[in-house]
Amino acid sequence: MKAPTKEDLINAIDRSVEELHRHIEMHHCLMTSILGQRVGERGLKALPLALRSPYEEKMKRAIEEAIVTLEESRKAFKSKRLEALRKRLTKVLIESA
Repeated sequence: MKAPTKEDLINAIDRSVEELHRHIEMHHCLMTSILGQRVGERGLKALPLALRSPYEEKMKRAIEEAIVTLEESRKAFKSKRLEALRKRLTKVLIESA
């Protein structure tokens, strides 16, 4: 395993800072709501996005890609197990929305 480069570390820091900003924005919206002040339209729209981490988004995209691949290969492979897997992944994706 190779050691991370300076660029890798900077990218990791950038992702971490972005995540912190999302959490701060979420915290601001929650505190404003608790205190009974008005929250702007932008703040309300950002709240659900702030609750998801970049890792959750990455996982969601991977599941969506797997579902599409299974759907495209459905006619080539008449497998009940693959069909069941596609349906389970779709259900998980719907439940996590």
